[in-house]
Amino acid sequence: MKISIIIPTLNEAGNIARLVEHLRKHGKEDLAEIIVVDGGSSDHTEELARRAGAITYLSPRKGRSLQMNFGARHASGDILYFVHADTLPPATYVKDIRQAVQADYPIGCFRFRFDSDRWLLKVNSWFTRLDQLWCRGGDQTLFITRELFEELNGFCPDHIIMEEYDLIARARKLYPFRIIPKDVLVSARKYDNNSYLRVQIANLIAFNMYRLGFSQPGIYNTYRKLLDYH
Repeated sequence: MKISIIIPTLNEAGNIARLVEHLRKHGKEDLAEIIVVDGGSSDHTEELARRAGAITYLSPRKGRSLQMNFGARHASGDILYFVHADTLPPATYVKDIRQAVQADYPIGCFRFRFDSDRWLLKVNSWFTRLDQLWCRGGDQTLFITRELFEELNGFCPDHIIMEEYDLIARARKLYPFRIIPKDVLVSARKYDNNSYLRVQIANLIAFNMYRLGFSQPGIYNTYRKLLDYH
């Protein structure tokens, strides 16, 4: 089983080369390809990704769900692995994902920990081991078999926020979900630009708006207003 890695980007020049190099180093011949789908960066994200060894595409439309669907259409692997640019999966990610799929988990994620020693962020990280939808998120990365991804028709193209929640919720109605007990290293930059309390309130409001069926623009605009989002 070959793994295709798909990374949606927008102005990630500070992160993308490190991530691609890390994925190549620990993936080696087990990877079908690393695909970076850019949303129209104004920095050198695409160039740096290519230099590091990724295949790059400019998405016809900006938006994480659209970019990830676009990357999936160009992927050749049996397993699709969606990774945010500011994360670093564990060195054993290929072995871990394959073992999960072979154990009949066609979809799943890792836990995460922040690149910060702040104890409140350690508390947040602890919750990612729980099998609850509100504990999920794209920062944990997401693997899914191509077969299941196509069965679900991919990410909902209308989602401009919380696209992983929607895909996971639909998948869990059909198949078991695996949380691999290893950590993805995640940037704490959102917390660096905002207080811990402010981020938690924004996350809580966004999740409850999603759960109650608010419109995607409504959730997105509310979230952006609550946070200094870089």
